Amino acid sequence: MNSDQLKGHWTELVGQVREHWGELNEDEVQQTKGDREQMIGQIQKKYGKTREEAEREFDKFVAGL
Repeated sequence: MNSDQLKGHWTELVGQVREHWGELNEDEVQQTKGDREQMIGQIQKKYGKTREEAEREFDKFVAGL
């Protein structure tokens, strides 16, 4: 799924994102609007991951959609 598809389907994917990253609240997920960079930033902030770790985790999640 490319970034345009991700943004286009974001409303439908919010539940899956929240299930995967349970520490992110609804507002934090909605604010990103499917933007990869913003989601990676949220994951880093909430989970204390490095940028590379957050990128890998997010990309793996998106690849599985």
